[in-house]
Amino acid sequence: MPSSVIRAYSYDAQQAVLRIVFVSGAVYDYQAVPESVYQDMKNAFSKGTFFNQHIKDKFKFSRYRDAHGHHHE
Repeated sequence: MPSSVIRAYSYDAQQAVLRIVFVSGAVYDYQAVPESVYQDMKNAFSKGTFFNQHIKDKFKFSRYRDAHGHHHE
């Protein structure tokens, strides 16, 4: 079931970064997210609900304005 707020997401296992792209175009990189959390999100019925319960306010994040912007560390 597609989420109403999350357009896409991806996980970088080497960096342990979970990237969430919202329908609004905002991009958030959540730091130090265990791979198990990503797997649980993949299997979650509602990505938005899972995000709100298990990721939001629980991990440090970096925010990017939109999915087209490039960032440099």
